[in-house]
Amino acid sequence: MTTTLFTSCDAVVTCDNAGTVHRNVDMLVTDHQISIIANHIAASELPPNTEIIEASGHFIYPGLINTHHHFFQCFVRNHAHLDWTKYSVIEWLDLIYPLFAKLDEDCFYHSSVAAMGELIKHGCTTAFDHQYNFPKHAGKQLIDRQFDAAEILGMRFHAGRGGNTLPKSEGSTIPDEMCETTDEFINDCERLIDTYHDASPFSMRRVAVAPCQPVNSYIETFKESIALARDKQVLLHSHVGEGESEVIKQRTGMRTVDWCEDIGFVGKDVWLAHCWELNATEIEQLARTQTGVSHCPEPVYLVGAEVTPIPEMQSAGVRIGLGVDGAASNDNSNLMHCIHSAYMLQALVAATHNYPVPDPKTFLHYATRGGADLLHRPELGELGEGKAADLFMLDTRKMEYIGALHDPQSLITKLGISSDVDLTMINGRIVWRNGEFPGLDEHQMVAKAQQHVQRVVYKHL
Repeated sequence: MTTTLFTSCDAVVTCDNAGTVHRNVDMLVTDHQISIIANHIAASELPPNTEIIEASGHFIYPGLINTHHHFFQCFVRNHAHLDWTKYSVIEWLDLIYPLFAKLDEDCFYHSSVAAMGELIKHGCTTAFDHQYNFPKHAGKQLIDRQFDAAEILGMRFHAGRGGNTLPKSEGSTIPDEMCETTDEFINDCERLIDTYHDASPFSMRRVAVAPCQPVNSYIETFKESIALARDKQVLLHSHVGEGESEVIKQRTGMRTVDWCEDIGFVGKDVWLAHCWELNATEIEQLARTQTGVSHCPEPVYLVGAEVTPIPEMQSAGVRIGLGVDGAASNDNSNLMHCIHSAYMLQALVAATHNYPVPDPKTFLHYATRGGADLLHRPELGELGEGKAADLFMLDTRKMEYIGALHDPQSLITKLGISSDVDLTMINGRIVWRNGEFPGLDEHQMVAKAQQHVQRVVYKHL
């Protein structure tokens, strides 16, 4: 048994149903769970090997939950000639997809290390990655390597086995090198589920079936995904409502949400990324079917024709979480900063909406309890006795927090914190502390990753 005692915490923000914030308390972690939150826990009564962490001046929050990402895109950050603002979407895809197609297995591993490491630095403890890029030369072990990276860093990892099956010659945007058959895709989904998926509480590994998006796959791919996922009792995910609805209507006579409902790709076991172009009827459909939405706010600045209607979704009862999205449309992996971005975007368009901006603390809820709900993880997203010991800690004894400490629940939303947190714990293990990954050499990890960026990406720019 391992025990960690956080003493004299200035605030423990629970994100529970009542919005409880404990002030000046101790918190005991036993193995992978929070066991006690109390005014005083006597260290003398705990096992002799208990680690004691002095937390006066610190706020502790539930670990953030990232519900949509593309780790591999970390290798194509900050390239001016790939800037969305210079091209139409189709022109941009024609530029970037051929570059994606050149990545190999080592690239996928090291980009996963990079993305997960950055997420952990900013308080994220559970991450879902939508890995839809399977170049033929790279093989089928790409998600296996992601699980390797997650184990090294200590990340709680949900792998989305994505894929594209519709060739470019039939109307998709996907190069042939990145296309798979439906059988290839489904067979590998089944292999990954059988090998890695652990449905037990507190598990560190789960798998979702995640065909990339309706515009780039055959309908059979989606139908077989539904059948497999429901047979194996795993979740379903895809991109919807990010500018493709009229294309789908031209092909099928239905906009994307109608198409998804028609084939059964909706329900409590489904969540969809983006959804910024949905109308009121489509929002009601998602609420009625209990289909969730991963809102990725920062890509909206670049690629959204309009701001995602989050207040309307919330009012309708849509289940909402937050996602970072890939570096092709968000050059960082900082989910904490996305909390602030989501709030500011809604404030920007509030005058044109018929709904008020959600309360600032609601955006923290999206990144914690909301994400836990989308991923079916009731033990996550909240700090309380019996919940997972997934948390991060902020030292508030810094200039940037002066005058802001009266409301810990709104702090992250309002201030837009982009700096590293002071400590991140996942499953009872400290994975980031005082600027270091314990037991790992960050400089060495960065150097190895950068070698593969230069080897594969830079030479093609």
